[in-house]
Amino acid sequence: MKLYEQLANTIAESIQNGVLCRGDKLPSIRHTSQSRSISPSTVFQAYYLLEARGLISAHERSGYFVTGGAIVISPSPEPKSEVNETSTQVDVSELVFEVLESMRARNIVPFGSAFPSPLLFPMASLARTMASSVQVMDAWQSVDNLSPGDANLRRQIALRYMIDGLNVPVDEIVVTNGALEALNLCLMAVTRPGDSVLIESPTFYAALQSIERIGLRAVEVPSHPRDGIDLKAMEWALEHHKPKACWLMTNFQNPLGSLLSDEKKQALVALLSKYQVPLIEDDVYGELYFGEKRPAPAKAFDKEGLVMHCSSFSKCLAPGYRVGWVATGRYSKLIERLKLTTTLSASVPAQVALAQYLQKGGYDKHLRTLRHTLLVNQIKFIESIERYFPKGTRLTPPQGGYFLWMKLPDGVNALELHRIALANGISIAPGPIFSAQKSFTDYIRLNYGHIWDARTEASLATLGAIVSDLSPYS
Repeated sequence: MKLYEQLANTIAESIQNGVLCRGDKLPSIRHTSQSRSISPSTVFQAYYLLEARGLISAHERSGYFVTGGAIVISPSPEPKSEVNETSTQVDVSELVFEVLESMRARNIVPFGSAFPSPLLFPMASLARTMASSVQVMDAWQSVDNLSPGDANLRRQIALRYMIDGLNVPVDEIVVTNGALEALNLCLMAVTRPGDSVLIESPTFYAALQSIERIGLRAVEVPSHPRDGIDLKAMEWALEHHKPKACWLMTNFQNPLGSLLSDEKKQALVALLSKYQVPLIEDDVYGELYFGEKRPAPAKAFDKEGLVMHCSSFSKCLAPGYRVGWVATGRYSKLIERLKLTTTLSASVPAQVALAQYLQKGGYDKHLRTLRHTLLVNQIKFIESIERYFPKGTRLTPPQGGYFLWMKLPDGVNALELHRIALANGISIAPGPIFSAQKSFTDYIRLNYGHIWDARTEASLATLGAIVSDLSPYS
């Protein structure tokens, strides 16, 4: 680790521990250089890195000030560790559709959206790449590699795995219509109607809808916004429910924002290997980290091909292009044939364009900008929640992604809040849509992945006032 990175990490730790608080002024570059016997350039690089992480900001002619770090609002409560003795027949689609359909109007403030703002992505650059790549595309490319996908794109994806330290053969990658199709193909490959599937609680509502559509049963295992799934409870569920598959988000889970440590991912894979239960790993937010490097997927610890790693470009580069993939492990041929007999292929021009964009470079520069924007947005959201929401509001800031999972004060119902907020032009995602049992009636998910402006802050102020009005203790 370089000297400036060591200094940045030391200061970041002081901020996260509350030694340095928001608004505190950092020592000048000259003073820090002299007191630590390091060059001014090293201090400047450290401050620049902290600024890129959204922890400090430069004020013209005034120096550097802390903008992120320890928050006043209480962290999320610990979840219960019990697992139900019976699996659940899932029936959430009507509620999910009701909530989602109410958010479609563009004039609605999109705190309930599952997508970041398309304005944060290089759409013009992608369009130019699409135009140029389609003009020179070999006519045979429109039918070659229909399934498993464009060879050049699969090679670029394999290269990104290699950069992250994973050896994933190109022929184990199947390109899909977004990550959701990849996840569904994996689920169909390893289950049959009536089987049980182990999921987190809360979990992404699309997982619940997939389980419901195929006729499966859900086994919900408690998960925490900081550390992720409870492995002890998970082992009990594996032993008693005999699930045929496990569907988890290991990096910045939706809606929790939780991140499993490498040690916990390794233990997770070992546990599933013990019971020979395949893992369907949903990792669409892994590139949106706020730390020093991309967190490893559980796939990195897979020695038996049990992990099917699913991801997409939709959340980090190309929304609307609907290009995702799955690194299939031992299920390669089965998933490829399922793809062939269902949707045949993802859009070939979109695949060719993305392959060319990745090959030209610029993707990582875009990701750095996107991550910085999301981190700054998170800080502004939390500051506004502290300012406008009543006592009893609780959350745990995630280390990546763009969701806040928020516990409402006692007595406030998330579905009632959703309906009143919508009448005021604000969407939220109420907790019950993230549970097979429609639990989490006093939780909401907020999306901070949109442009921060005066309207956004005013909407958070309005939402906080509504919560205060609904709280019997305000």
